[in-house]
Amino acid sequence: MTSPAVSTASTVPYEIRRLGVLMSPDPQAPEEVEGVLNPAVATDTDGRVWLFPRLVAEGNFSRIGRAEVQCDGGVPVGVRRDGIALEPDRTWEAGGRHGGAEDPRITRIDALGLYVMTYVAFGPTGPRTALAVSDDARSWRRLGPLQFAYEDALDLDLNLFPNKDVVFFPEIVPAPDGTPSVALLHRPMWDLSFVRPDHDVRLPDGVVEQRPSIWISYVPVDEVHRDQSALTRPRGHRFLAGPKQDWESLKIGAGPAPLRVPEGWLLLYHGVSGTIEGSVFTPQVDVHYAVGAMLLDPTDPSRVIERTAAPLMIPETDGEREGVVANVVFPTAVERIEERDFVFYGMADSRIGVAELVRRES
Repeated sequence: MTSPAVSTASTVPYEIRRLGVLMSPDPQAPEEVEGVLNPAVATDTDGRVWLFPRLVAEGNFSRIGRAEVQCDGGVPVGVRRDGIALEPDRTWEAGGRHGGAEDPRITRIDALGLYVMTYVAFGPTGPRTALAVSDDARSWRRLGPLQFAYEDALDLDLNLFPNKDVVFFPEIVPAPDGTPSVALLHRPMWDLSFVRPDHDVRLPDGVVEQRPSIWISYVPVDEVHRDQSALTRPRGHRFLAGPKQDWESLKIGAGPAPLRVPEGWLLLYHGVSGTIEGSVFTPQVDVHYAVGAMLLDPTDPSRVIERTAAPLMIPETDGEREGVVANVVFPTAVERIEERDFVFYGMADSRIGVAELVRRES
């Protein structure tokens, strides 16, 4: 049954309408016993839609699965499981008592002829983002962890810090200097407590926001045409947006790949409120995840032109309020199926929901 979005007047004319649960853990599958969540989605060259869920086994050990999305009348209603897309089988993807390949996002970049998957490699020093690419949305080859270029003006090496919620734009855009580039959003965290419990927060020069926020970086497209591994070496790092409202008071992070809309680039993102106990790397019980949206300038995506004051979606259903981490709606993919845009999102770190993204008529 469809549930309406949160009612709010907004200059971002979009809303999210729930459709239901798409995928729940199979109790007979050991790799899913602690949840299926936070999926990527891609449509292959044959028109089949594939879901790439994070599968969590006992001990919070994650893999990236693969399942074909089943539709009824063009609406996603279920999945057919089809194995594992990525196992965390590299040394930098696992630690002594933890590890995994987590929270994938996929962007189809037509100008490169590639599907680009970002995922969190939860390795010995905490979470780092890594890349894999595919020509057909089925077989994936790793390009390795992101290596952010050092920029002296920031007086900081971004590679020292955990970074998550990385997603690529689907089109070539101009960098601030005008260079045609592949752009990506990311969310550095100035917290090294995973490896240095006594470490004080150190911010980039000129940045005053300590809370995890959304940044943007770029890779010149000519370099990618010469060598695909250039995608792992972004530069031109800029702060894009930080927490602003009460419902996102702890942190924000990018959700699905930005979507080209008449107003510019539509970015769905998550905002987190509540209380963090101890390290951000430990499971939390008093947090609340909601979904917001912002519009980025169509010719300069480093500039936010509009932003929702109230969330488009908050945890409301039992499946969103109860789970491994309660009160979580976490959007990670938007896919167009038969001229409709569907949002795929994690529910309470336990299951996967689907909703429709709809442009609100004025």
